[in-house]
Amino acid sequence: MTSSSAVYSALAPYGWDDDWADAFAPYATEGLLPGRVVRVDRGQCDVVTAGGTVRADTAFVTPHDPLRVVCTGDWVAVEAGGNPRYVRAYLPRRTAFVRSTSSKRSDGQILAANVEHAVVAVSLAVELDLGRVERFLALAWECGAQPVVVLTKADLVTDPVTLAHLVQDVENTAPGVPVLGVSAHSGDGLDVLRALVGDGTSVLLGQSGAGKSTLANALIGADVMDVRAARDVDGKGRHTTTTRNLLALPGGGVLIDTPGLRGVGLYDAGSGVGQVFAEIEELAERCRFHDCAHESEPGCAVRSAVDGGDLPVRRLESYRKLLRENQWIVAKTDARLRAEIRRDFKRRGAEGRAAMQAKQGRWA
Repeated sequence: MTSSSAVYSALAPYGWDDDWADAFAPYATEGLLPGRVVRVDRGQCDVVTAGGTVRADTAFVTPHDPLRVVCTGDWVAVEAGGNPRYVRAYLPRRTAFVRSTSSKRSDGQILAANVEHAVVAVSLAVELDLGRVERFLALAWECGAQPVVVLTKADLVTDPVTLAHLVQDVENTAPGVPVLGVSAHSGDGLDVLRALVGDGTSVLLGQSGAGKSTLANALIGADVMDVRAARDVDGKGRHTTTTRNLLALPGGGVLIDTPGLRGVGLYDAGSGVGQVFAEIEELAERCRFHDCAHESEPGCAVRSAVDGGDLPVRRLESYRKLLRENQWIVAKTDARLRAEIRRDFKRRGAEGRAAMQAKQGRWA
């Protein structure tokens, strides 16, 4: 049996601590080994343990709920031997980064577990899509991670004034979030990023072609991730990372690299949306009506801020879009909420018809 000191020595670089040891204690009495999942594919996973990395089957912990399958970043209890070897359980997750799938069943897909930082990679080789940044941030805040936005390929923006403006544009979109211009090619900004991700586990997110694998290689100091050039026309690339991989960083911290995400659907991320658009939520508290839709209601503080130039129209439109999307996703699995939405639609429809009839009466 591996001693507890040997377990700490081997697993500490992957995030093992006293709290994880306490959570694992019941499984230790069964002769199981602690380990962290570094890769999952086709019902099996690679688990780093005190004795090295082992291959294990996840059949015992593969329920019908897709949010409860073994995921990269999980701490698990794995059998000490056997062929095949099985994962018997995973420890309660501290955080979980979840997005909705493309299916019509509104299922959630867990991308990474037990992460403290969500590093959103955005390429400066193409025009900034601030709406997509807001979407990533909503998911990150919802899972309990601290977001960090990294503007990759910063060396392509040769004018420092232009780069500063781009950083400021994203900072205005991401209140309370560090925004870094980083070049893996020149090394600019890497030291600051290393310091941010040097404690805890970080998940690296972004579209294909955003430079995630290049950034991962730069942080690790070795070419461990495959890299391919992005298309010049739109900055997109093929999926060079096809699975989620967990890597211990040489300067401390852990990095989970993920495949490029074509779609970033919200999954029950209401509080995350509120965090991203904190200034709108604060303004809404001053609206005359508590259920103000910020459209044409009298006494709307949000519309007043837009009209006064203090709140960009784009921010309000993005806020509405993400709220509607999140409400729809939640409603697909919540009958009570679906009924409330239908009642709200009917009420607004009746109010609209009444207003139109009143106007027609005045015109008559």
